[in-house]
Order: sequence, then C-alpha cells, then structure tokens
Amino acid sequence: MNCKISRNAAKILQAELDKPENDGKYLRVYVTHSHGDHAHYGLSVDDASEKDELIETDKGIKVLLEKDVELLDGVRIDYFYVPEEGFAISNPAKGNHGDH
Repeated sequence: MNCKISRNAAKILQAELDKPENDGKYLRVYVTHSHGDHAHYGLSVDDASEKDELIETDKGIKVLLEKDVELLDGVRIDYFYVPEEGFAISNPAKGNHGDH
C-alpha cells in the first residue's frame, strides 16, 4: 500500500502528532463512504490494530491504512491555504482527484 503527503500537509500533521496526547499514535486515513468509482476520506490520530498496515511516507510520517481496503492504496493528503484552508484527500491512483 502507498500514501503520499504534500509538504504543507506534513507540516500541519507533524505538529498534531508531536502533541503529548498523541505520543505513540499514528495518522490514520480511512474511507468515510464510497460510491460509484470513488471514495471520500477522513483523517484521525489513532492506535494501530491488527487490521492495519503501517506505511512509512517520504515525509517521515507513518500512516495507518486498513488492510485490504483497495480505495486506500495510493491515497494523497494535501493541505491548501486558498481558496479555503484545510486538508484535501484524494486517490489519483484510483481516478479520484478530490471531492465533488
């Protein structure tokens, strides 16, 4: 499984993971719902379970992805400041280039 994180997103996520209450936890990307040929995604800080695969990203952030959830493989996490500040999670590998 694979996960990419943009530089802007990594900066925001690392600050959250560095908080004392998140010590020993990882970033989790999950599917909130799927329809047709694409999914909508969510983020949380969570503990690993036996259902997860722990992915090391090139930004040094480890990400939990649930094993055997095909729509998670290739997910990309971005953070934009304009037109509205916030995270955008997509999966270009599956033809999903963002929410509609």
